[in-house]
Amino acid sequence: MAAMIFHVFSSSALLSLGLYHIVSVTLNFLKSPLSYSARPYHPFPPSSSHQLHLPHHQHHHHYGLRYLQLYLSIPCLVIAFAHQAIVAADPDPLLKGSTPVHHFISLQSAAVIFLFLILTLAILLSDSTSLLPLPSDLFFALASALFFLQYSVSSSAASVQTSDLQAKCDSVSGKISALASFLCLVLACLPRLFVADVGLGATFFLQGLWVLQTGLSLYVEAFIPEGCHRLLDVVSGVEGSTKCDLEESRLRAVAILDLAFLIHVMFVLLIVIVIYAVIAKTVGVRRVGSYEALPAAAIGGDNNHIQMKALTGNQA
Repeated sequence: MAAMIFHVFSSSALLSLGLYHIVSVTLNFLKSPLSYSARPYHPFPPSSSHQLHLPHHQHHHHYGLRYLQLYLSIPCLVIAFAHQAIVAADPDPLLKGSTPVHHFISLQSAAVIFLFLILTLAILLSDSTSLLPLPSDLFFALASALFFLQYSVSSSAASVQTSDLQAKCDSVSGKISALASFLCLVLACLPRLFVADVGLGATFFLQGLWVLQTGLSLYVEAFIPEGCHRLLDVVSGVEGSTKCDLEESRLRAVAILDLAFLIHVMFVLLIVIVIYAVIAKTVGVRRVGSYEALPAAAIGGDNNHIQMKALTGNQA
């Protein structure tokens, strides 16, 4: 029960982070595409340019909410770190190599979460004070390294699992982290690439959906695939993960998880498209580059055509 509660908590945090990131990135890009650049975090509210014209007391209130994303991320990371540290202290005989391997895998997860906590604090200090004036591309490079570490830990956890479903869930989670690592590296080199920035928010949202799917598939009887069941350590009473008895059941369960992942990906793409369409309709799309010259050229062509007709009429 505790494991499922933590999965719901983690999923809610990641879904909120991903949704806020997608909305903020899209809003910033559509409002000012020429000056758009990726940010390590997004002030609250997403569009804060109007704060310059607010009264002093309202401006101070909005300034306090500016770092709301970071203020909420820090306690979530602290809770996740504490959970992993507590889990590492419990024995788990359901891993290859038994309890010692479980200790090291859990400590590795806790260490990665702690590094994310340090990075979040560094972003807060860099933006709110002059103690740590680091550029945004450096933060994206560090985030890329941390997501790669998370991918490595998830892959290691998947390789030592005796539960086929748990191994599959950890493997997919690691691949999502690898994608986030790649996108952060791209943003460190190309901070004006909107597709990579909105894609990063989509990976957060997708990771949140997959964390929820993992909890449902492993700990909720109604969502456990047919032919699989939860393991239970009778000696210590530690609730284990889910295992399939037959090879056919295992292959069927893995196929179901693959299908669920594709459905999650389609849902994330739909969310991104809907958010972009709604914001574009609200703030208007400002075309840039070669597209902006087309209307002017067309108007110029029409004017020239009218002048030629007038000239011809005068000559007649």
